[in-house]
Amino acid sequence: MSADTDQRTIRCLVAKVGLDGHDRGAHVIARAFRDAGFEVIYSGLHRSPDEVVQAAVQEDVDVLGISILSGAHNTLVPKILEGLEEYDALDDTLVVVGGIIPEDDRPELKEAGVGGIFGPGASMEEAVEFVRENAPQRD
Repeated sequence: MSADTDQRTIRCLVAKVGLDGHDRGAHVIARAFRDAGFEVIYSGLHRSPDEVVQAAVQEDVDVLGISILSGAHNTLVPKILEGLEEYDALDDTLVVVGGIIPEDDRPELKEAGVGGIFGPGASMEEAVEFVRENAPQRD
């Protein structure tokens, strides 16, 4: 057995927030996370920031992956981060964002608390490895 089998399984919520109805990427990353041995919860489409926060807190996830293609990332992602902060969950949750995020918008999102941003062309292996290396370690 490897040392990985002694560690707790990483719990991930893959969320589609706002009016963005394109969920192929969310399904692809959810499947890649599952295949990597992570426990994955998928939010479904059209979730409000509050619904995403509630699901992340109630499910006690280690990782929150936000998939957004609508261009509303500068509005919706900070609302989610603020919600996690209100529940004292932001420090215990690795937040990653995937989708169309312009380079100019990335520094502000990272300063607000986003751990990683993955755009078109990012490999599944890169995302999985990033989560493995950065997900919070809990007892």
